[in-house]
Amino acid sequence: MTYQRVLLKLSGEALMGDLGYGIDPKVVADIAEDIAEVVKLNIQVAIVVGGGNIFRGVKASADGMDRATADYVGMIATVMNAMTLQDALERINVPTRVQTAIAMQEVAEPYIRRKAIRHLELGRVVIFGAGSGNPFFTTDTTAALRAAEIDAQVIFKATKVDGVYDCDPMKNPNARRYETLNYNHVLTQDLRVMDGTAIALCKENNIPIVVFNLFDRGNIIRAVKGEKVGTIVGGFCEVN
Repeated sequence: MTYQRVLLKLSGEALMGDLGYGIDPKVVADIAEDIAEVVKLNIQVAIVVGGGNIFRGVKASADGMDRATADYVGMIATVMNAMTLQDALERINVPTRVQTAIAMQEVAEPYIRRKAIRHLELGRVVIFGAGSGNPFFTTDTTAALRAAEIDAQVIFKATKVDGVYDCDPMKNPNARRYETLNYNHVLTQDLRVMDGTAIALCKENNIPIVVFNLFDRGNIIRAVKGEKVGTIVGGFCEVN
């Protein structure tokens, strides 16, 4: 095994599958089963989940809503996703804890770094909801922040594409996929792997990012085992 403690970043859009909005229970169940396979290998798993399938603060702000208020609503959406994923995991007997950056003590624990680490050491999956608890920061930044705080060895960013390309592969069939990238190239070429703050945090704390296709079943376990899946950010710059 290459890793012992990992952080999985899931976008909210990943949970809605082919639906235009909300949560697809089948997709969530599939993700939970893949995560369970990782846990069986005694690998500690933390998760940061987005909320874009329910509410996007940036879009609401662009439509005239106060940005801070919009971001807080988006944070609450991430908690809904976190609780849904927790339920799917516990239905297949994977012990799970949800910790939120905004106090919601009736439904989740408050985020406490040392408690989160202890949960991981006891084999529980920890899902971080409500982002960082601060407006104007994305869940990508939260993923980088939490990874640094819990000493995760890597961030797995699960997306709808099989890596990082030099341009949009949906629009350009000649787009080239990178095998490995360094942090500076991501920033200077504006490749939008994660937002700039998240990339800077990962660079400062030397946390690699593996970008891969979530919907290829088994990709999570292959990535955790260190197999070549997707694109690795943090190494030398190569183009495949």
